[in-house]
Amino acid sequence: MAVLGINIGKIKLNNPVMAASGTFGYAQEFEKLVNLKNIGAIITKTITLNPKAGNPMPRICETAGGMLNAIGLQNEGADNFIKEKMPYLSKIGSPIIVSISGNNIDEFFILARRLDKIKGISGLELNISCPNIKSRGLVAQDNKATYEVVKAVKKITAKTVITKLSPNVTNIVEIAKAAQDAGSDAVSLVNTFLGMAIDIDTRRPKLGNITGGLSGPCIKPIALRMTYEVSRNINIPVIGIGGIMNSNDAIEFILAGATAIQVGTANFIEPGVCGKIVKGIEDYLRKHKVEKVEDIIGALNDKK
Repeated sequence: MAVLGINIGKIKLNNPVMAASGTFGYAQEFEKLVNLKNIGAIITKTITLNPKAGNPMPRICETAGGMLNAIGLQNEGADNFIKEKMPYLSKIGSPIIVSISGNNIDEFFILARRLDKIKGISGLELNISCPNIKSRGLVAQDNKATYEVVKAVKKITAKTVITKLSPNVTNIVEIAKAAQDAGSDAVSLVNTFLGMAIDIDTRRPKLGNITGGLSGPCIKPIALRMTYEVSRNINIPVIGIGGIMNSNDAIEFILAGATAIQVGTANFIEPGVCGKIVKGIEDYLRKHKVEKVEDIIGALNDKK
């Protein structure tokens, strides 16, 4: 049997396949469709300190090879999450990573401090890169702001901190280095690309927010390239995200340098896809006589 276990900071995962934030709800929505224990880690829908109503409808539309979403971080806030969601999440058996976002450093700090005391939470993923809020992900587009948010969170929590990076930048490596320098235990990339779609008959945007985040297979080559670049320039684990639909996609990201991967849009198409990807990675290792998944992290033969 191939060994699939990996470590992200203090978190020990049985396999490198994680359910991405915003595509898996709070896990309970998938309990009748998926064996939740087979997923390496579950990242919750992003929560904020206070409830958010989200963006105006419509919020989702299909595009060629992907989808646009402009949910706007709709959620019931930290109090409701702790009271209503955590009792279920804490019993699943897989590591639970809570995605958090804030309008400023203080909100990130307060959220991290509150969640640090909650049992059943293995880590925090800092969503500093969502393109659907008014700030347009300014934190993730600025080295200094990224550093300051990560530093503030690391001061208040002992839990593993993962910083989620935006692809809507000139140089994602510089942002990743800022997160690392501030003490982030890992980085995850990429979040969605800022895009839009137009209904030519009505001459109106297809999204109520006009723009939204592009995800799905269409972004995979760019996300893969960014994962490759970042993994070769920092010393903390990289978690690859972007258009991963099957085990072959996942293996590409691991070969490019990802320690783990997140599955997002594919969950909407095939709820059981995470389990299939885990099996596919195991089959690949067996086929190529590799003892453990760690042996293929960054194993791309890219020498000229």
